[in-house]
Amino acid sequence: MASDTVTLTIETDDATDELTVPSGLLDILRETDDETDPQVIGDLAMFGLAQRIHSAVHHAQGEPDAEIAALEEQTLDLFEERFGTTFGELTGHDH
Repeated sequence: MASDTVTLTIETDDATDELTVPSGLLDILRETDDETDPQVIGDLAMFGLAQRIHSAVHHAQGEPDAEIAALEEQTLDLFEERFGTTFGELTGHDH
């Protein structure tokens, strides 16, 4: 079963990367009919980043340093801004 793909570009001022994924996968993950492919990938990226920093702060050995804890706080604030709910509320995993 062949699947169409979509290639998205991630860009900063000095670097780019391309990501090719099955378009059907994005259709499955789309929350609303008007959500664009970049919005779907953006949501996944924000979710993944929040999970990673959360794990680094709360599930690693020892206490995180102040910089890592501050990054978690900033990331979770941006997460809540994007999704309108906290990471803990959305995942059921809160500390």
